[in-house]
Amino acid sequence: MAQAQAHGLHHNAGAMPADTTSTAHHWPASLSLHYSPSSGRSVVHHTHKGPLRLLKSLYPEGDAVCHNVLVHPPSGLVGGDTLDIQIQVDGGAHALITTPGATRFYRSEQGLAQQKVRVHLAPGAKLEWLPLETIAYSGCQALNQWVCHLSPGSALMAWDMVALGLPHANLPFEQGCYSQHLEIHGVWLERAQIEANDLRLLGSPLGLAGQRCLASLVLAQGDPWPQELRDKALALARQVCEDSALRTWCGVTSPDPRVVVLRVLAPQVEAAFHLLKQVWMLWRSHIWNMPTESPRIWAM
Repeated sequence: MAQAQAHGLHHNAGAMPADTTSTAHHWPASLSLHYSPSSGRSVVHHTHKGPLRLLKSLYPEGDAVCHNVLVHPPSGLVGGDTLDIQIQVDGGAHALITTPGATRFYRSEQGLAQQKVRVHLAPGAKLEWLPLETIAYSGCQALNQWVCHLSPGSALMAWDMVALGLPHANLPFEQGCYSQHLEIHGVWLERAQIEANDLRLLGSPLGLAGQRCLASLVLAQGDPWPQELRDKALALARQVCEDSALRTWCGVTSPDPRVVVLRVLAPQVEAAFHLLKQVWMLWRSHIWNMPTESPRIWAM
């Protein structure tokens, strides 16, 4: 993997690409989600603009946890498109958010395609951000940005999975640039700028080592973990890694007393998803003391 720096992993030290969006053809969309407790139930109020929707709230594990699925009907982004998602979770509410399919950054003729997610967790709030993978098609110019603000007493589990091209469909990642910015404000930062012509990064043992899927799973809270609980979270994830066929391509660390991070490289998304899901279920059960209830959409 790439060399660790200050608060996270920098796959490339270069700056994020500038937004050169042409306003003539862009298709912006925004969605604002506000979760709050109401009579023992976590409920969501939402507003949207453009082609971004929230499906019906589901409660497969009772009223305490609101499961939602985000839907983007165009199914992908090209140059100039922007998805802007704002999430606020109030104290006493618990939200689990996923997607029905991959987020796709297609080949861009001009301009930057962007997905920006901003999360604010109040004291006592919980969020599980579990979208399916992001696919960076050859020729894309993409920025995926996710920033979370934690409060004391809040808790978070979030993952990010990226597939570079579709090599099994003979569509390798040969042109373009995929950039991402993953941040828990003041706690952890991971940035990546992956250019298709950067063969050293893509092929080097100190980079992606020829793998075309990279993924991260984060367990975090607004206060420092008790040492015993943090060690337990690390041990659970490390055992899954050791038992996995990806054992040489994954690792778990705690770069800050408030966060535990699992990182994975894989030849394809399915293997990474399986590993992340296993760890997520163990952390949910043994760290959060909750049942391991997978979103129904994953089984469809």
